[in-house]
Amino acid sequence: MYVRIAAQRLHYLAEQFPAVLILGARQVGKTTLARCVFAQFPYCDLEDPSLQPLFIEDARFQLEARAKPTLILDEAQQVPAVFAALRGIIDQHRQQMGRFILLGSAQPTLVKQVSESLAGRVGIVTLSPLTAKEISCKTSDDYQQLWLTGGFPDALQALKRGGSFRDWWEGYLRTYIERDLPSMGIIAEPLLLRRLLTMLAHQQGGMLNYEQLAGSLGVSAKTVQRYVDILEQSFLLRRLPPYFRNVGKRLVKAPKVYLRDTGLLHHLLNIDSLEALNSHPIRGASWESFVIEDLLSREAIQHPYSQAYFWRTANGAEVDLLLERGDERHLIEIKTARALSAHLARSLTSIIDDTQAVSAVIIDQGEGEDPLSAKVSRKGFLSVMDWLP
Repeated sequence: MYVRIAAQRLHYLAEQFPAVLILGARQVGKTTLARCVFAQFPYCDLEDPSLQPLFIEDARFQLEARAKPTLILDEAQQVPAVFAALRGIIDQHRQQMGRFILLGSAQPTLVKQVSESLAGRVGIVTLSPLTAKEISCKTSDDYQQLWLTGGFPDALQALKRGGSFRDWWEGYLRTYIERDLPSMGIIAEPLLLRRLLTMLAHQQGGMLNYEQLAGSLGVSAKTVQRYVDILEQSFLLRRLPPYFRNVGKRLVKAPKVYLRDTGLLHHLLNIDSLEALNSHPIRGASWESFVIEDLLSREAIQHPYSQAYFWRTANGAEVDLLLERGDERHLIEIKTARALSAHLARSLTSIIDDTQAVSAVIIDQGEGEDPLSAKVSRKGFLSVMDWLP
């Protein structure tokens, strides 16, 4: 059992809203988290064929009868009548907080139902795959294993059971493409979606170009954009937008694209060991995405309204991650090897001036920390597992 950093945020939202929605990819641990945080309260899975007809028949009665005082509802989108019933019950007892805990995988239907029926009545927390802090990494071997397998609990546990994380990911992908997408009313050609995922894996951390992908796949750019939207809504993909300020430089305008979990990335690229990963051309982009996701998972909990960007000019000046919290900005550059370059420090100092950032930090796989200039420092990954700028 892992102690999830989202638990504190979940407790907080349950004290502020009548209902709380836990969003996240399938198998990321939403049910485990809810049942751990609210262990004493009843749980209903609306995909259960014995329960679903009861809620279809009289959703309001079932909700009121079972919410004592809190009810955990998994896959609530399977019974649309639940949302109208929830609105009525909540409005009748508006001062009762944390009465309903809803779980979902960000299907468009779920988000639509929540926004239409429960606007202003529900707090939302997004659960990411496991971070290095959550699995209590102590050494570089620990976090490198997490980097290889990704942070989905069952993929990570596969190695400990003597199996392969790739077997788990193959089963996950087949279920996602062949069952989950059709259940959301999304028609997607399985082979085409698999090819798109593989192409995105090869372009990890690169600029997203719909036309180029469409040409390689032999479909329209609109089709590619629709599939990318689906992958993003399902928490499998991240589009990281560029940051703009009113500066006299030509800036790159296309977003960067990442497969969010490195276990999925490595499976699609046939990487099954750390030895294979360390000799693969994708190693740098994979490490970059691993660190970005670890940081943003914790950022979303501690600073839920911050925004993430990257910075790149047409002249090549760049930084991998820019965090904006209101009027405050922080720069993070990610390297695979220990980075003590004076040139890199000068480059980051220049970007600090351009973006009016507060600080810049280089994160690498070296040990310890080093100050590089007045506003630029270097930190090894083990030093940042519980750190945010």
